[in-house]
Amino acid sequence: MLAYAAGDAAAFDALYARHRGAVFRYLRRQAGNAAIAEEIFQDVWLRLIDARASYAPRAKFTTWLFTIAHNRLMDHFRANARSALVSYDDNPIDDVAADTPRPDESLARKQDAARLLAAIEALPAAQREAFLLQQEGELSLEEIATVTGVNRETAKSRLRYAMGKLRAELREPERT
Repeated sequence: MLAYAAGDAAAFDALYARHRGAVFRYLRRQAGNAAIAEEIFQDVWLRLIDARASYAPRAKFTTWLFTIAHNRLMDHFRANARSALVSYDDNPIDDVAADTPRPDESLARKQDAARLLAAIEALPAAQREAFLLQQEGELSLEEIATVTGVNRETAKSRLRYAMGKLRAELREPERT
């Protein structure tokens, strides 16, 4: 980011290539709608471009970037009078099992992925966000706390409860 702020346009390309997937997946799973996620995603990168002249590395770059993504997501929910994060609606399961050689293995992977997505969707919004920031953004507890505006212990509790609920849900036999 410092190189980009100094005028190196190729540095932006490197930042975008390195972080676009994680940021989009985070927004996609939180927004629950591809069009909304895409709109917020574009705005995140526009804000990064606008901030290049004033950027100062006060935190790790990914923390700063996911803070922008989080804030834009919250702005969207406030603007649309939604008090809670919505769930992930689409089913990306075909991508998860695309390289499995046997149909029965593919089906099992699809079912496992569906159970995982349903379990993530069932998490309370704050726990889901902490989990996704850790998994998609690869953020530490301190970084999650910074992004979400809570203290480290609150972020740790949210993540711990999320992991516990996911483990419990995935241990149970599939319900029919």
